[in-house]
Amino acid sequence: MEADTLALAQQMDFSLWALFARATLIVKLVMALLVLASFWSWSIVIQKIITYRAARREAAEFDQAFWSGEPLDGLFDEIGPQPAGSAQKVFAAGMVEWRRSHRDDGGLIAGAQARIDRSMDVAIAKEAEKLQKGLPVLATVGSTAPFVGLFGTVWGIMHAFIEIAAQQNTNLAVVAPGIAEALLATGLGLLAAIPAVIFYNKLSADSDRIVAGYEAFADEFATILSRQLDA
Repeated sequence: MEADTLALAQQMDFSLWALFARATLIVKLVMALLVLASFWSWSIVIQKIITYRAARREAAEFDQAFWSGEPLDGLFDEIGPQPAGSAQKVFAAGMVEWRRSHRDDGGLIAGAQARIDRSMDVAIAKEAEKLQKGLPVLATVGSTAPFVGLFGTVWGIMHAFIEIAAQQNTNLAVVAPGIAEALLATGLGLLAAIPAVIFYNKLSADSDRIVAGYEAFADEFATILSRQLDA
């Protein structure tokens, strides 16, 4: 009897697709949801890596142009009031407010320094929001995917025990498929959650460093304008 049971168990297909096909509808939906969440997370990760790399490259190129000795008015006229780069937008926001703060007679309107600082802070906040867009999805997947997978596992094991009770048979051929199908849901949950958590932490740190660079530039630019205001 044990030999027959072992032979029957060996004949069963335990491939991932076979386990998915034999699972109940609820477990199938859980697995499909976890696979979709995993693909969604990876698409965000890839897009953010490309975006952050481009942002760092643009910031480095603009920083080189800013400190090249070219007059700030000439640099602003070259990039325009609505440039494409994030670092350029911070600079443009300050320059636009700087020019608006001049009266027709050449004098400065009171409170120019504060308005320039606020304009650059708003520009930095907008760029930070763009950089961090999508990161909450990674955090959500990382925190909920294991529990979704666990729900699928609990449901699958419950169904396996119901099958055991219905057949009144606890041999390996009856127990193994249901348990394997149930554990696959947990495995998919971990497969979706672990990369999401890792890349969320990494990308959040990268975003903070990029935004810190914008803030440092804004402080340096504000210092330059402050000297001109005092002069």
